[in-house]
Amino acid sequence: MDLTADQRAAVYVARQPILQTSGRVYGYELLYRAEADDQACSDEVDRAGARVLTDVMLNLGLETLANNRLAFFNLSRRLLLAGAATLAPRGGSVFELHESIGADADVLAACEQLVGDGYTLALDDFVSGSSAEALLPFATFVKVDMQATSADKRQAIATRLLPRGITLVAEKVETEEQAVDARGMGYGLAQGYFFCRPKTFGAGALPAQRLAALHLLAAVNNPEVTIAEVDELITRDVALSYRVLRSVNSAAYGGGRAIGSVREALVFLGIEQVRHWASVWALVGSRDQMSEAMTMSLLRARHCEFIGRGVSGDETGAAWFLLGLCSLLDVILDRPMPVVLEQLPLAHSIRVALLGEENTARAVLDAVTAYEQGAWDAANQAAARAGIPAATLPEAYADAVRWSHPLTTRAVA
Repeated sequence: MDLTADQRAAVYVARQPILQTSGRVYGYELLYRAEADDQACSDEVDRAGARVLTDVMLNLGLETLANNRLAFFNLSRRLLLAGAATLAPRGGSVFELHESIGADADVLAACEQLVGDGYTLALDDFVSGSSAEALLPFATFVKVDMQATSADKRQAIATRLLPRGITLVAEKVETEEQAVDARGMGYGLAQGYFFCRPKTFGAGALPAQRLAALHLLAAVNNPEVTIAEVDELITRDVALSYRVLRSVNSAAYGGGRAIGSVREALVFLGIEQVRHWASVWALVGSRDQMSEAMTMSLLRARHCEFIGRGVSGDETGAAWFLLGLCSLLDVILDRPMPVVLEQLPLAHSIRVALLGEENTARAVLDAVTAYEQGAWDAANQAAARAGIPAATLPEAYADAVRWSHPLTTRAVA
C-alpha cells in the first residue's frame, strides 16, 4: 500500500487533549477523516490514516500539531501490518489499536516488532475478556470508555492492570465528577471535554487584575488601537510590563536587546505582535502556566478569525478573533459568561452568540468547536449555516495550529 499516493484535498485533522491528573496536557490524540463529505471513516480508514500520518509528518509537523507533547495515532490493522508506524518518530508517538483489530499471529508479530524497535502502543476501547487481552504484553497505555464501561468493570480493569505498570486512560470523560472518579480508581490520564465545562462559579465581581487583563484584551483586538493606548494599559500592571520586556529579550527576537521603556518595547514588537502576545497575557494573567482551556481559546480565536473573514469580508477579522478567544472565558475566569461579557465592549452579534443565541457568529463558533472535537458532520452543518464552504475548515484549523504553537509554548517564558 502506497502511503503517500493519495492526492485528494487536505484531510480533516483535529486534536483532542489527554490530561494528567494535575490538569496538565500529557499528549494529544489526532482525530481525522478523509474528506469533507465522508459520512464515516469505515472503508477509508486506511487511506485516511495514511494521510494523517503523512500530512502531520510532512506538512504541519508533529511538534506543531502535538504542541511538543506525545501524539496518539489510531492505527488500523492494514496500516499496522504495512509498517505505517515507522513513518513517525519513536519517542514522540503512541499508536492506538482498537479491539476490532484482532489478535492473530500477524498482528501479534507486528506488535512485537514495533515494541522491540522502540515504538509505543495503546489499546483503545479496551474490554476485559476481548481479543485485545492478547495484546496487553505490548501495551504501555490502555484506554477505557467511561460511557460504555460500568464503574465496577472500570475498577476491575484498574485492579488488574495497574500492577503490571500499564497507564490507564479514562476516555470520553465529560464532567469533572467523572474525572475525579477515574482518578480515584487509579486512572492516570483522562480524555474528553470535561476541562472546558464551567465549574462552580466564583461570586462577586472580577478581581482588579483580571479586569485589567480583560480591558487589555478588548483594546488590543480593536483594529484602531494605537501603541500609545496599549502602552497606557500595560504600564498600569507590573506583571504585564514585565512580560512585554521579557518578550523582547526572548530568543525569538534575538535576545539581549537594550530597551529603555515599555513603549519602546511595543514599538519594536509592532502592533500585530503586541496584539497576539497581549491576547496571551490577558488569558494567562498571574498564573504560572497556560491551561488547556487557554490554549484552546487561542486556537479557536485564530480558527474563527480565518473562516469569519469569508463571512463578513472584514479583512482584519478582529471581531471573529474575539469570538473564539472569549468562548471559554467563563471557564478560565470561573465566572458566568454574562458577568464576564459585562466587562468587554463587544459587538452585539458577538455578545449574543457567546450567550448561545443563534446567528451567523454562533454558527461560526459552532463550526469551530465541532471541528476541534472531531464532530465532522456537525462542523460541516454549522459551516453551511454560516455560509462558509466546509472545505475551508481543515485549512483554517491547520493555520490556527501553526499560529498558536509559538504563543502557547512561549507564553510564560
